[in-house]
Amino acid sequence: MKLLFRFCLLGLLTGSSLVAGAQTVTLDYFFNRETRKDKQGKEIRFHYLWSEQAMSGFSIFGNIFKKEGFKLDSLETAPTLANLKGSDVYLIVDPDRPKENPKPNYIEADHIAAISAWVKQGGVLVMFANDSANVELPHFNKLANVFGMHFTNEMQNHVIDDAHFEDGAIVIKNNPVFKTAKKIFMKDVCSIETKNAAKPVLKNAAGATVIATANFGKGSVVAIADPWLYDEYVNGRLPKEMGFENDKAAQDLVLWLKSLAKK
Repeated sequence: MKLLFRFCLLGLLTGSSLVAGAQTVTLDYFFNRETRKDKQGKEIRFHYLWSEQAMSGFSIFGNIFKKEGFKLDSLETAPTLANLKGSDVYLIVDPDRPKENPKPNYIEADHIAAISAWVKQGGVLVMFANDSANVELPHFNKLANVFGMHFTNEMQNHVIDDAHFEDGAIVIKNNPVFKTAKKIFMKDVCSIETKNAAKPVLKNAAGATVIATANFGKGSVVAIADPWLYDEYVNGRLPKEMGFENDKAAQDLVLWLKSLAKK
């Protein structure tokens, strides 16, 4: 009986440690806070939400994180060192301009201080931008510049319509991050300038950096030129015959972020 009790107790402790050891990925809902009216005329949140299964949502991306053992979380309020404490990975996606939100929450100095301190302690920050016509870059760049990265106003991979999907193609060969995806789709993106410790991870055919990274203290920062892994483009609407592998790229990216968070 005592032996059985010990096995049960060991199982409970092991199970608790596994739950406690699960990594948490937190999605910002403060700097990106877009709303629209539903069929009943009620204002509802949309765009890059974990729970959003429409083309504009992050439900597929979130499911990949969950498959890799992550717990999904979101942050409705301004980031502080205290409320980021339980997060291993923090995603900021496409911060609002007045065009998307009449009262946007801009990234200010106190936010930058909190986020950079959290990264320095070992957090992994992921910054998804967009082309300059669809994202608030001036304040976003104040954060990116801390880590040696800068989102430019120069548009890359411009796609005018569905008949020109190939203009958004990036062919990947021998990339240390994207090990399984060989061809991805990223349309209408900005480019990223790097300096100091920051370095390119992925470039397009024109040689512009579209993904970059930097170590910062014990943590890491990843800058991405577009929020390209929302449901519409995780092979949701991409022609299969064109060979795009955004679904594989999403898996590759999550595995990389998982390895960075383990550091």
